[in-house]
Amino acid sequence: MNRAARLLYGAAGQLSRVAPVLAPPGASRISVALRARRGLTERFNEWARRSRDRSRPLLWIHASSVGEALQAKPVAALVRARRPDVQIVYTFFSPSGRQLAGKIDADYVDYLPFDNTADMDAVLNALRPTALVFSKLDVWPVLVERAKLRGVALALVSGVLPTNSRRLAGLGGALARDAYLALDAIGAVAAEDADAFAAAGIPRARIDVTGDTSFDQVIARARTARGSALVEGLSSSRFTLVAGSTWPNDHRLIFPAWDRIRKSGIDGRLIIAPHDLTERHMGAIEAWARPSYSLARLSEPGARSADIVIVDRYGVLGDLYATADVAYVGGGLHRAGLHSVIEPASFGVPVIYGGTHARRRDADVLRAAGAALAIDSVDSLERAVSGWHPADKRKTAGAGALAVVRREAGASERSYALLMALMSGPSLGA
Repeated sequence: MNRAARLLYGAAGQLSRVAPVLAPPGASRISVALRARRGLTERFNEWARRSRDRSRPLLWIHASSVGEALQAKPVAALVRARRPDVQIVYTFFSPSGRQLAGKIDADYVDYLPFDNTADMDAVLNALRPTALVFSKLDVWPVLVERAKLRGVALALVSGVLPTNSRRLAGLGGALARDAYLALDAIGAVAAEDADAFAAAGIPRARIDVTGDTSFDQVIARARTARGSALVEGLSSSRFTLVAGSTWPNDHRLIFPAWDRIRKSGIDGRLIIAPHDLTERHMGAIEAWARPSYSLARLSEPGARSADIVIVDRYGVLGDLYATADVAYVGGGLHRAGLHSVIEPASFGVPVIYGGTHARRRDADVLRAAGAALAIDSVDSLERAVSGWHPADKRKTAGAGALAVVRREAGASERSYALLMALMSGPSLGA
């Protein structure tokens, strides 16, 4: 690692070791993430003592949050189905990553420790992995360095590195560059990502274009979601806008735009799933909706007939897009970044999102197909929703969305092949 960056990062790592102990109570994501890491290395050690079979190879898969988990899940499923001799450990970083963690077919699932030498050494010593694969971009420098010293094979799948990304800039970029250079194989989403990795110094021989595995995952989920009890219980003939993973910045446009849409004569309902399910965020939605609309939380009676439905639990948004005529995907107006636009697209639902997001390939390909619209104001959001209110227009746009998702399928097979080639050897076989 770069020496200055190493010193600063190491100091932050030392502080991260005490942060879980000092974590305050509360339901905020930061508090939840910190408290969940209390006793974390001991949990890994306990699982290893009980269940780690050293005669079997172990694949460690890490995905930071929901989007990365969508990319990791189909690869894990292929490994499980075709290589039952391989033990699988799955880790995630943020509390939202737990939404899909229980649906990953792994032998052990837990949070990733903070990236410091002591905790990463403890986990690596417990697991003794054969290979460690990261999903999309969440490559942790200390973990990579300590795993490399142990001869662990290292890979990135569904890898993205936009040409105008600042991920490799400054001291933090020096750490990230070292981590990428240590990887044995990179499966890039697209040719432009492969070129960017090569420009960063990664040898071309280590880079393949394998595609975005999340397309395979959303296709598989869409097959089962439509017939689920949750979706059936919310089905309605009313025009439905599902606004998913929203933040207050999104609400500042959604609330007045929806008021205008309803006043224009459209008898629609809004299903809104805030990204942060604290009472503060849900209460703000209720305070806006209650004076003008019938209102229910998803967990309450009357949700099916309510004008405004607030989704008050994690892990169901990907299914709820099946109820949508049009979807709004949040995050584009927030520093967290745009959330998954292909989840609604997999149901043949046209997509609206905030910001231009030239660096998001999935959003760009949907927009190029006429299946997505980027908005930046109350007026543009109102026009987008109203423009897709006529059934023929939204069906045409939805068909374009579904065509994009189907065209991008197949990345999971290519990523699986990359991992098997990486792991082939005396311990695993081809």
